[in-house]
This record gives sequence, structure tokens and C-alpha cells, in this order.
Amino acid sequence: MAAVKMYTTQVCPFCIRAKSLLKQRGVDQIEEIRVDLDPAERQAMMARTGRRTVPQIFIGDTHVGGCDDLVALDQRGGLLPLLQAA
Repeated sequence: MAAVKMYTTQVCPFCIRAKSLLKQRGVDQIEEIRVDLDPAERQAMMARTGRRTVPQIFIGDTHVGGCDDLVALDQRGGLLPLLQAA
């Protein structure tokens, strides 16, 4: 299973929803980077993704995007192959 990295904040319903979907798809470990605790990480996230909002989700080296992007990827059948690619 591919490594999953997610930029999050503590109180973020979209982060919770994204983590729930990933767990339903068999992901048992998500590396969470809390941008509310470390402003430098938010800057790094923005530099890496061009986006300010959380979550920002990476599966392996692929930037999936936010929660809506993750759900859309799953609905078109692309999430499981991406998770299994690595």
C-alpha cells in the first residue's frame, strides 16, 4: 500500500471525512502534518501544492488534492489503484 501523507488541522471536518474514506479503502497509516501547530509546515504545504486549504493529500508522490478531490477520485475508480501502485 502506498504511503499517505495529509496536511491537516485539528478541527477540520473535511480532514476527518478524508481520513475516514482512506481507512475504508484499507489505509491503516496516515502521516499527518498539522499545519495549525506549525506555521512553517503551512508555508511548505502552500509552496508544494499552491493551495491554502486543508486537507492536502498525497498518495505516494501524487498530489490528490483536498477531500472533494479524494472523493471524486474514489468515485471514478482511481483511488484503489493509486493506493496499490506503490
